[in-house]
Amino acid sequence: MNIGFWLSDIGDVLYYKALAWHLRDITSVLDVGCGSNSPLKKVPKHFYAVGVDAFEPSIQKSRELKIHDAYKKGDVLAIDRLLGKKQFDAVIALDVIEHLAKKQGYELIRKMSWLAKQKIIIMTPNGFYKQDPYDGNKWQIHRSGWTVDDFYKAGFTVRGIRGLKWLRGEYATLKWKPWIFWGIVSVLTEPLVYFLPRLAYQLFAVKEIES
Repeated sequence: MNIGFWLSDIGDVLYYKALAWHLRDITSVLDVGCGSNSPLKKVPKHFYAVGVDAFEPSIQKSRELKIHDAYKKGDVLAIDRLLGKKQFDAVIALDVIEHLAKKQGYELIRKMSWLAKQKIIIMTPNGFYKQDPYDGNKWQIHRSGWTVDDFYKAGFTVRGIRGLKWLRGEYATLKWKPWIFWGIVSVLTEPLVYFLPRLAYQLFAVKEIES
């Protein structure tokens, strides 16, 4: 087991709790760019979930894990053609928007808002972090970086997750060894960055949809 990834998972506890809280009254969720291992698997399941992804192997792995109730294969920027207006209570994109160019990212936000009845949730690194394609998936490359102000201007509330931004690098892994020490440091900074998102490695942005 990669200790860096293991410690990263421990540090995500606050993130999973925040995600669960924002989905507590939701009955349907669209998971845009769901990938093979969506964080939804860590959230108590009381809603109908649909996953959308362009990479067939990721859909197959996710289906084997039974994370979602149904799947759609397609480009995340085509979700308005794959699904209907206001079809889901919540539309989420977790570690997705950074894989799009900035203009495309804003297009994704508009389409997510079109599909959602109550809210949209986006998680993304705080700023730009280089990442190349991996595991045969060309869509894994990072093409844009997003800031707290980007989301504020688009009408989101923003929290910080995964500890101080300077502790992590590519793939959200800890930069330095010993990983156990820096992992503990990251976890201890979680409550701080939650309320000071500009200091956080990752941003958790929520936008309520007006009726």
